[in-house]
Amino acid sequence: MADLSFIEDSVAFPEKEEDDEEEEEGVEWGYEEGNRPRVAASGGWHRRGASSPRVEWGLVFPDANGEYQSPINLNSREARYDPSLLEVRLSPNYVVCRDCEVTNDGHTIQVILKSKSVLSGGPLPQGHEFELYEVRFHWGRENQRGSEHTVNFKAFPMELHLIHWNATLFGSIDEAVGKTHGIAIIALFVQIEEFRRLRTHVKGAELVEGCDGILGDNFRPTQPLSDRVIRAAFQ
Repeated sequence: MADLSFIEDSVAFPEKEEDDEEEEEGVEWGYEEGNRPRVAASGGWHRRGASSPRVEWGLVFPDANGEYQSPINLNSREARYDPSLLEVRLSPNYVVCRDCEVTNDGHTIQVILKSKSVLSGGPLPQGHEFELYEVRFHWGRENQRGSEHTVNFKAFPMELHLIHWNATLFGSIDEAVGKTHGIAIIALFVQIEEFRRLRTHVKGAELVEGCDGILGDNFRPTQPLSDRVIRAAFQ
């Protein structure tokens, strides 16, 4: 588990100004060709699989320029053993959701929950409750890739995000985004199969040239750890 600064990452909810969108001709935060995040490389920054100039997310979305971005690579050898993580365990109080909204936005699958489930304890601020707002999925077209975070540089087929907002300090997720102690995200690695049948478009819609319409590879590349410390509850 990373330091609290990691789980509070707000990149999952970039704030966009209407004027900026118009000036950039409708460029949106995305993963497709021509619109990808930057990847660390010797001699500077480049984008994964780049063969031509790409849109820098940071040029359009300043929040993406921060030093503490996710995802990251979790290096088990560099993780700091912290037995205090076991003293106060995470306490999820999740209920069965019978009312939710499932959306395929052409980039990923989002499940917006209508019932109230909360998370507390662990490394979260003492006495604070984080309400579960959304479940989001990132996966690859092949089993060798798909997760956003990696473990010892190994990727997994899918990563599932449970996105929470601090209901103790804020009145809504919109208020919590970008604030200290505002957002907490639990990431889980998952094996998949059915998701690879999903498509990026409505049936019958005309596809962009070069696009096969299969939804996948909607993960961000890992970013520099900077001065953050990864903590582990096991040795």
